[in-house]
Amino acid sequence: MYLCVIDGEKITDREMLHEILAEGLKLPEWYGGNLDALYDCLTEMREEAEIQVRHESVLEAHLGGYARALRRVLSSAAAENSGISCRFE
Repeated sequence: MYLCVIDGEKITDREMLHEILAEGLKLPEWYGGNLDALYDCLTEMREEAEIQVRHESVLEAHLGGYARALRRVLSSAAAENSGISCRFE
């Protein structure tokens, strides 16, 4: 099982966010570092994974609407793939 912690207090830009996601979830090399590619990877993932988004309001302050879009993508992927769970704090 993979555990990926997204800490809004430490993430200041999209690139950093996608680096943390790629590393924590062991995403494939073709991962494009964008929300469409993230959704594709998560819905095709066979390994169980838990994604924790901590300090979500701070993440939104840093990334604006992109943080809200991330939440939608994570929630949609978790609904599509029962092996993915997301927790937002």
